[in-house]
Amino acid sequence: MATSKLKQRIKRKVRARKKFATSGRPRLSVYRSLRYVYAQIIDDLSGKTLVAASSLGRPAGGNKMAALEVGKAIAEKAKVQKIEKVFFDRNGFKYHGVIKTLADAARESGLQF
Repeated sequence: MATSKLKQRIKRKVRARKKFATSGRPRLSVYRSLRYVYAQIIDDLSGKTLVAASSLGRPAGGNKMAALEVGKAIAEKAKVQKIEKVFFDRNGFKYHGVIKTLADAARESGLQF
């Protein structure tokens, strides 16, 4: 029986979220749509978003360039909030392409995960 890509992604997402939920460290959650890239740092204990960034309204040369800008922006905003260590939640997406570019940019800008 074939399952859709969406169902497979949601399974991966739920499986990974179980591991993050018990820790006191915030979670860097990444979502990519066909047009935009979104990233937010979430405190799971209080259920609040601490920092957010997206590629909405950013003039970029493509998805990877937009992801690079979002990764740098989220890391800079995290520094202001004094957040240094996070868990990287790729939301069930493969660690490849846009997701990898965003993660690398955030790491280079000083975020640890």
